[in-house]
Amino acid sequence: MKFEYVLKTALVGLERNKSRSALTILGIVIGITSIILIMSLGQGAQNLILQQIQSIGPKVIAIIPGREPTGPTDVLSTFTDSLKERDITALENKANVPHATEVMPIVFGSDSVAYANDTYRTTILGGTGLATSLYDIYPSEGRFINEEDVKSYADTIVIGSKVKNELFGESDAIGEKVKIKSKNFRIVGVLPKTGQLSFINFDDAVFIPYTTAQQYVFGIKYFNRIVVEVDDEKNITAATEDIKATLRNSHNITNPEKDDFFIETQAEAMESISSVTNILTLFLAAVAAISLVVGGVGIMNIMLVAVTERTREIGLRKSLGATNKNILLQFLVEAMILTIVGGIIGVLLGVLFELLISLILSSVLNLSWGFVLPFQAIILGLGVSALIGLVFGLYPARAAAKKSPIEALRYE
Repeated sequence: MKFEYVLKTALVGLERNKSRSALTILGIVIGITSIILIMSLGQGAQNLILQQIQSIGPKVIAIIPGREPTGPTDVLSTFTDSLKERDITALENKANVPHATEVMPIVFGSDSVAYANDTYRTTILGGTGLATSLYDIYPSEGRFINEEDVKSYADTIVIGSKVKNELFGESDAIGEKVKIKSKNFRIVGVLPKTGQLSFINFDDAVFIPYTTAQQYVFGIKYFNRIVVEVDDEKNITAATEDIKATLRNSHNITNPEKDDFFIETQAEAMESISSVTNILTLFLAAVAAISLVVGGVGIMNIMLVAVTERTREIGLRKSLGATNKNILLQFLVEAMILTIVGGIIGVLLGVLFELLISLILSSVLNLSWGFVLPFQAIILGLGVSALIGLVFGLYPARAAAKKSPIEALRYE
């Protein structure tokens, strides 16, 4: 029997029960849509995070207090006071870290900024003027904090565009004073609308000298981060080793296993993030694939019902010369048509939902989220749907092929 006839017969059989066929493929559609969506969103999230990491340049080394986390329970170990002013002095010494061009301590936290009768809770960043070149952000109005502000514990502040709009609206903010806790700060600069860079939403943040932040806002004598800029990307490894040696000497550490700090370069951060997001995406895709198995079981059940209902048809076809192979092939093709059609619909819906989510994240939440559709997700979706049709359609097809033509013709 020609395959064209088998295909036509299978299509006719499915067309007779359109509603049942549509409901049968629903599980496949949901499963494939979930897999496409999860893999696309996973890739999009990975691209966004890597973009955030890359935004501060390849020549930057971050020093983080505490032990390097090896699991979720170790995250709290990074909230320590191990980085102090003496470390800044040691790192700025060219004899210790010859490839370092700039060293910037960073402190950060969250608090309310008040102007007149209005208050707005925002992220407060304490740093130096290096932040402009480090994050490539420059005020659209006024100036940024400078070295003199840092040395004099100045009450100067640079505010993000959203903070400015919330507190001042269309009015000019330069020269005005805002209050953080009990201290007044004079606005010297306003940042343009920038969005999120390196995990910081600069539109919703304010900058003040780190010395002022430590003494008047947070009441601390340590740093949350130290950022070191290196003269050349090729010297990152050498500079990293120099930094480790300098800090161990500063902290009187002789055993590297007892380091109370760890260093993160751009390459290491990107590699770690890629590994985590890939594993998470695969895990979620595997969870979504469970619905495909459920859909496959549903197809097998429906096909078994169809075999029972069409027992007389099977007997009639066999009496006219159809072989067991012909009957098996017909029902197997029906099962595969259902799953492949479900796979195609699932892929199309997954693409549509990913496009809508990308538009929402980029326009409403102002994230640099691009539309991503991994080619392997489409191949996986269609391949898995075809495999499910083959695996779960085989048993009903064999059951149909084994029916005796005489008993089938007698079936009521």
